[in-house]
Amino acid sequence: MWFSMRRKNPRYVRALEMVRQLDREEYGCLKDVEEKFAFRSNEYYLSLIDWDDEDDPIRKIVIPTMEELEEWGKLDASEEVDYTVAPGLQHKYDQTVLLLLSDQCAGFCRFCFRKRLFLEKGREVVRDVAGDFMYIRDHPDVTNVLLTGGDPLFLSTIKLTEVIRELRTIDHVRIIRIGSKIPAYNPFRIINDPSLLEMIRTYSTEEKRIYIMIQFNHPREITPESVRCADLLQRAGAVMANQTPLLRGINDDPDVLSDLFRKLSFIGIAPYYVFQCRPTLGNHHFAVPVEEAYLIYERAKKNCSGLAKRPNFVMSHKTGKVAVVGLDDEYVYFKYHQAADYDDIGKFMACKRNPDALWFDDYGEPVREMRVE
Repeated sequence: MWFSMRRKNPRYVRALEMVRQLDREEYGCLKDVEEKFAFRSNEYYLSLIDWDDEDDPIRKIVIPTMEELEEWGKLDASEEVDYTVAPGLQHKYDQTVLLLLSDQCAGFCRFCFRKRLFLEKGREVVRDVAGDFMYIRDHPDVTNVLLTGGDPLFLSTIKLTEVIRELRTIDHVRIIRIGSKIPAYNPFRIINDPSLLEMIRTYSTEEKRIYIMIQFNHPREITPESVRCADLLQRAGAVMANQTPLLRGINDDPDVLSDLFRKLSFIGIAPYYVFQCRPTLGNHHFAVPVEEAYLIYERAKKNCSGLAKRPNFVMSHKTGKVAVVGLDDEYVYFKYHQAADYDDIGKFMACKRNPDALWFDDYGEPVREMRVE
């Protein structure tokens, strides 16, 4: 194994030429991809790859491929720009705002839906959060603040603590969420930092919890180290939930997906969302048609207990989170699990089936709709 778990301080790998397992020919083919879409990983995560398997799912998560150069999709697939109300601050749903704190991660997922942040560093990420805090204070309906990016846990604990301390002075902010793949990419970031755990103990209180929104995409990411990391966060008072896109070649197998759901439930992490892969530039080879993905998701849940089959399968569409809730021989059925337009929440829609559809827009207008009054 390239990385020794005994060292417990994996070095970051910021260039493909530093990945020893790639031969010169492979590296030469991928230089154009790396120039377009950034690469980053670390010794720990690279050690999880079976380098003898060209189809290894962990490899597909983090190592570039030539398919990324296909001109399909767009950089802002969910049109987040339309909901940006201040630098680094998005307000799409009444009760929740997103604060983009970082344009760095412990590893760059090849399917990232915000890869635009790594192309134009700093353009959307907030450096001075004072104006954002003022906006949140002026909107008492906001009960949830999601810290995201990039990965907020890639920031120093001192910087992250400053943000969370300030948010805890706003009475109506009841939940702080931290969106992170650090527990999968580099669990030692948490294991080796008692000050981070102490910060969570301080600010995840009985009535105002901190949620860690983890992204485990494949069950092989759930290692003894990541399990220990999750346990430390839970013991510190964090509530943990997992979300993952459904991805071709990574978790588009019902057995793999059910294994992920089950293992998460065993270690006390709630499976929360399964996302349809967004039509982001460079992501076509990861996309599974909506109807095929729905059947994979349903088959995966068959082998799970109730606690493991909790995730909703949704598309993070520009208009809201569109849940796929069923299909028959003629129609596929959708429901707005969440919506930018309050009146759309819960709206039920039936569309003509389209087995080639990769996104909600591919279905055209619904043939039937029903709103919740």
